[in-house]
Amino acid sequence: MLRMVCFRIIIPLLLLICLIDVPTTAQEKGTTIQGRTEEEVEIEIERGEDGPLLDFREQLRIFIQRISTYARSENPNFVVIAMGSPELLTKIDIIDIEKISTARTYIKSIDGILIDGLFFGQDEVGEATKPEKLEKILNYVRLAKKNNLNVMVMDYVNSVQQAEQAYIFSQELELTPFVANAKGEDLNSIPTFLKTPFKENSKSILSMVDAKNFLYLGDSSSFGRQDEFALRIHDTNYDIVAVNIMHGRLPLSRQAVETLKYKKLGSKRLVLAHVDIGSAASHDYFWQDSWREGSPSWISGPTKENPDRHFIQYWHPEWQSIIFGDTNSYIYGLIAQGFDGVILTGLNSYKYFLGDDEKDDG
Repeated sequence: MLRMVCFRIIIPLLLLICLIDVPTTAQEKGTTIQGRTEEEVEIEIERGEDGPLLDFREQLRIFIQRISTYARSENPNFVVIAMGSPELLTKIDIIDIEKISTARTYIKSIDGILIDGLFFGQDEVGEATKPEKLEKILNYVRLAKKNNLNVMVMDYVNSVQQAEQAYIFSQELELTPFVANAKGEDLNSIPTFLKTPFKENSKSILSMVDAKNFLYLGDSSSFGRQDEFALRIHDTNYDIVAVNIMHGRLPLSRQAVETLKYKKLGSKRLVLAHVDIGSAASHDYFWQDSWREGSPSWISGPTKENPDRHFIQYWHPEWQSIIFGDTNSYIYGLIAQGFDGVILTGLNSYKYFLGDDEKDDG
C-alpha cells in the first residue's frame, strides 16, 4: 500500500528533502516569545531558592546526565532516551547569544531523542507541522544523527494516508517511527494503520542501533489484567515497546516485563518505561497526601492540561532523590523490574520557570 501513495506525496516529499539542507544554526533569530527573543528566553537565568543563579536548561541537562550516570552504574547497557525539547542538544552562551555550541556532555549521556509530532500532530491530531517549524526541528534531528544518536519519531494522524506519509518521511530520513491516532494517556491501544509493524523483522534487538520501529502506550489498563496486557503485546513484533511502569494502580511485575521482552516471532526486544521528570501528579505512586503546591517547596503550579499535575523544581535534591540515587528511587525500581531503559518525558518543564510553558519543539 505504501507504493500506492508514492505519487500522491512526491511533491511534499521533495519539499521535505529540501528542508533537510537548511543551515545548522539551532533557530532563526528574531522570533519573539512574550515580547522577548527565543534566545533571550532560552538563556534567561533566575535566582534559585537558596540564592545561586540557575540556568534552567543547563540544570535539566545536568539532571538527565545524573540519571544516566546512576542508571548505567547499575546496568551498563541501560538505555536513556530524551523525549521532547531537542533544543537541549545545543548550548547558548550566556554572554554572547550569537555563540551556539553542541551540548556534548549531555549528548554522551543519552542514547537517543524522541521527537513528538515531527510531521503530524504536534498540536492537534492529524494537523501537519508547519514548514517553518519543521525546518527548525529538522536542524536538531540532523545534529542528533551527526552525533550518532538514535532519533525516534511519534506522529499523530487521523487517516491511513497520513500514516503512510509519516512512515515514508521517516524512512527517507532514516528515523525510527511510530504512528498513532491518539496522544498521551489516550494512547491506550495498538494502532491499526498497518497490519504489521513498520519494517517488521525477526532479529533480536539488543541495542537502539538495531531498532526499526517501536510501540508507545500511555496507558495499558484498557488491556485488562497485567498478564492479559503482557500476552497481547507479546503477540506483536515491535522492536521496542515503551510503556508506563504502572498498570492501573500497581506497577508492572517483573514477570510481565519479561513477557514483554519477547516478540511473537520469539526474538528479543527492548522494553522501556516512560518517566516524567519535570512534573508530578496526585495519582503518582510516590505522591503523599500532604503534598500540594508549595509544600514541599519544590512543587510548583499546575499544568494547563491537568490541574492535578504540577510542575516540579527538577533541580531540587529532594526531587532528584525520588528519581534516582538509591534502592528506593524510581530508576532503581525500573532496573529491578527488568526494564531495559527509560524514556524521560516532561522536559519542556524548564519553560514554565522562564514564564513560557507553551508546548516545546518536539
